[in-house]
Amino acid sequence: MSLLLNNPEVLKKAQTEIDTKIGESRLINDTDLSELPYVQAIIKETLRMFPAALILPTHESSAECTVGGFRVPRGTMLLVNAWAIQNDPNLWEEPTKFKPEMSISLGVVRDGFKWMPFGYGRRGCPGEGLAMRVVALALGSLIQCFECERAGEGLLDMSEGAGLTMPKARPLLAKCRPRHSMEHVLSQL
Repeated sequence: MSLLLNNPEVLKKAQTEIDTKIGESRLINDTDLSELPYVQAIIKETLRMFPAALILPTHESSAECTVGGFRVPRGTMLLVNAWAIQNDPNLWEEPTKFKPEMSISLGVVRDGFKWMPFGYGRRGCPGEGLAMRVVALALGSLIQCFECERAGEGLLDMSEGAGLTMPKARPLLAKCRPRHSMEHVLSQL
């Protein structure tokens, strides 16, 4: 939501996608998610810029190999900095800018080892599918049902606090009100 509030044109585009594909007579549900590629791209772009964990769980090399020109002996504990990879200007065009359109191309198949907020391969997070669905439903519901805006004049502070899970240094503070077009649906809940 912080990224959306700092980029109101992206929020408006997501609202338009939801209004067009879902309508205003019912709430978004999990069967609708495949019809909302832009909402999915917002989540992927957020996870690219701000993965839940900076460093992926450690792995051990099963055989001697070479990584980035360095010899890695068998049995070496390997740490992967997912944040550095997903924000590398050699891999991403303007990596510090929030551009969901950039993540639409990720689709279902990942592009090499560029995007991996849930890890990769057989040791990837088994909760990835559930997490993506739950976040999409929560975010989609907020976008569908509420008009949100920044509480203050300036952009929201996106700096990270201390910790392994990249918490925000300052919590999100926003003004939200029900969208007039969804009041009849919300009143039935």
